[in-house]
Amino acid sequence: MQDARFTPRVFSGIKPSGGLTLGNYLGAIKRFVQMQGGGFETIYCVVDLHAITVWQDPKELRSATREVAAGFLASGIDPEKSILFNQSQVSQHAELAWIFNCVARLGWMNRMTQFKEKAGKNAEAQSLGLYAYPSLMAADILLYHATHVPVGEDQKQHVELTRDIAAKFNHDYKVDFFPMAEPVIEGPAMRVMNLRDGTKKMSKSGESDMERINMTDDADTIARKFQKARTDAAPLPESVEGLDGRPEARNLVEIYAALADITPAEVLARYPGAGWGTFKPALADLAVERLSPISGEMARMMADPAEIDRILARGAERARAIAQPVLSRTLDIVGMVRG
Repeated sequence: MQDARFTPRVFSGIKPSGGLTLGNYLGAIKRFVQMQGGGFETIYCVVDLHAITVWQDPKELRSATREVAAGFLASGIDPEKSILFNQSQVSQHAELAWIFNCVARLGWMNRMTQFKEKAGKNAEAQSLGLYAYPSLMAADILLYHATHVPVGEDQKQHVELTRDIAAKFNHDYKVDFFPMAEPVIEGPAMRVMNLRDGTKKMSKSGESDMERINMTDDADTIARKFQKARTDAAPLPESVEGLDGRPEARNLVEIYAALADITPAEVLARYPGAGWGTFKPALADLAVERLSPISGEMARMMADPAEIDRILARGAERARAIAQPVLSRTLDIVGMVRG
């Protein structure tokens, strides 16, 4: 149960590395829009400091940052109802992250599965930032005393680490300052999978563009990608249980469910026993209907980067107004001398 002393506040972000995909939209942005104006103060961030934990071409990083912001705005994030900014414009994130680097334990970081997955066999060659970025993620959340964090299942461990850091800070300094943020994991297609391998998450960095639906894809490209999406030979089952052991089939059904705002069971009720020759075109038509207005608005906004930059700068100003008092109080608690 949420502590009544803290304002109900949502924080979440998307990393600008590569373009936005359908996975970003269904797994994150669509839910961000739904939470806007729903009894929470909503703060959304393009987490460009997280992006540079691996090498980024500066020109491409600027473009990707603006594209993510355009995706937020085109999908329905209202910069008057929500705070939208890019992380590097609010230096308090990095300042609080250093404090948390000194609170978090090495053993906690060693248990972070995402670092192991990203580093692979070359862990020794990875940046310190990639290793420590869960501490920065904790700072992102706790800098705003966020109470709810909409994340995918793969990020739940990082929210749990955030809670551990908050608890240890409160315990060590004998305060009750940072809240216990709650991960919000709900809805169909919260983890959209690869169109060529249903056991892997849809990724911006996959080897083939056919693995993913980009938010900038045109109607013909979307239709072609769904038509060529990997499936098995069996038709759609009549119940959700029939999707067990069929990752590609489950993925396409869950994508349809999320786009149509219905449950996977309702999708199967619409297409009981349907073959892929029937279902894939229907899914493509639905995706084009839902995504074309967004991609069109993104293209319009990307043609005017100054307007995107203005919105992000204004959002950063509003974010700093919340963040600085939290950081200042944190520094006082820790014992830093300040003028």
